Amino acid sequence: MNKELVIDVRAEQVSIALLEDKKLVEFSRDNLTENFDVGNIYLGRVKRIMAGLNAAFIDIGCDKEAFIHYHDLGENFPSLNNYVQQILSDRKHQPKFQKLPQLAKDGSIKDVLTVGQMILVQITKEPISTKGARISGEISIAGRFMVMLPFADNRTTASQKIESHEEKTRLRQLVHSIKPQNFSVIIRTVAEGKRVAELDNEMKMLNSRWEKTVESIRKSKDVTLLSQESSRTVAILRELFSPDFESIYINDEKTFEEIKNYIALISPDQKDIVKYYKDEIPIYDHFGITRQIKIFFGRIVPFKRGAYLILDQTEAMFVIDVNSGTRTKASQNQEINALEVNLAAAEEIARQLRLRDIGGIVVVDFIDMENRDNLRMLYERMQLLMKDDRARHNILPLSKFCVMEMTRQRVRPAIAINTSETCPTCFGTGKAKPSIFFTNQLEEKIEQIVKVLKIKKFSICIHPFVAAFIEKGFFSQKRKWRRKYTRKLKVVPMQELGFLQYKFLDSNKEEIDLNLLKEVEKK
Repeated sequence: MNKELVIDVRAEQVSIALLEDKKLVEFSRDNLTENFDVGNIYLGRVKRIMAGLNAAFIDIGCDKEAFIHYHDLGENFPSLNNYVQQILSDRKHQPKFQKLPQLAKDGSIKDVLTVGQMILVQITKEPISTKGARISGEISIAGRFMVMLPFADNRTTASQKIESHEEKTRLRQLVHSIKPQNFSVIIRTVAEGKRVAELDNEMKMLNSRWEKTVESIRKSKDVTLLSQESSRTVAILRELFSPDFESIYINDEKTFEEIKNYIALISPDQKDIVKYYKDEIPIYDHFGITRQIKIFFGRIVPFKRGAYLILDQTEAMFVIDVNSGTRTKASQNQEINALEVNLAAAEEIARQLRLRDIGGIVVVDFIDMENRDNLRMLYERMQLLMKDDRARHNILPLSKFCVMEMTRQRVRPAIAINTSETCPTCFGTGKAKPSIFFTNQLEEKIEQIVKVLKIKKFSICIHPFVAAFIEKGFFSQKRKWRRKYTRKLKVVPMQELGFLQYKFLDSNKEEIDLNLLKEVEKK
């Protein structure tokens, strides 16, 4: 299977697409202007204690207060909290770690926290819908090969997915000998077979992050972000990356260097798979990702020979309805037709769960089948398809109504992309200008950019169909514009634009603000 990772970096967001045999299977989009993220460590203040819920709301500096349950404090919260309070009360001297009794399993949060108290917390779930972030008092610092837990039980454990008992023993002994005292470490599956130098380098990096967090507590004056993932791209890549990746493409030079250095650190033999994409055509258009996003992120998703899914999200659950559409064969009976459509739908549903990062309760209404063997076959097929899903999940057998229920780990909001487009002719106004004048409008803007804004080198981004028309023939419209205005004009086809939409980019690939034309004319 050909696995490729394509990363699109823009001014305010970064998108990561995972392709398997050119087919989009995972997609992540992060807004770089937002400060919260899973894994961020904060110094927060207790705002409200809800004794009835045995929980508290914590101010961490975000718009919504974060939520923490008593059981999320962690059994070693007394020891870690004591350490933090020492720092806050005496910021000049090094605090001494003191091992305190573990948090009682059936205790009350009002006996542990008080309003106004400063505590160390970490985000485990991003804000979803009307809810604030979910946080934990058990701090963990994740790396590629291991996860470090400060002031835990001084234990070293290995992933259950490492099958070799000898390898588990080797890793536990090795990591236990290099980890800091009073810290616990969880060894991840990808650490299998790694050398001591690689593990030691990561241990030093994780310990350095913890020391910087402690130093940030010492310098803090109020509620503040103490530690953030060095790069959201690297954080996502850490979870997605596997040795069978063939290529990683990035369209931003700074991110390219950052990822190449990261791959060189964790897998030196694969550093050459990281490639810098320089083409004028948008990176997602080049790899056919824009088209797949528009097809597979809609409410209705086609999957095979006229069959389709309908996906709807409610406050409590995600509902998926399977429809056969025009997918029928006269030579087969209804039961066989239903089984074929359901098996094909199961494959697309498993992909949609990963692609949209759907979490919580998921209900799937398959096409009715009466044969119990077919119901069992569909259930086993879904289990097999979900086997490689990194999110924790639980699937129940189908009911007699051919309804399947499942739960999937929800850490962040499901990805929702609006695939509808404003009418490319009237732009929602109901009135359209004659399309024959569109090229005249473009030429007018080009002339103003060259003569008024004095910009000679720029690109015009337009729909691929319009680009084909402008570049058609030897004496094309593009050639005429170049001869008349500037030879440094480039035409870039962009699939995300409507037929009569356009935008101009300068030599740094930043959008030219056409409103500047009005301001210059006024002057």
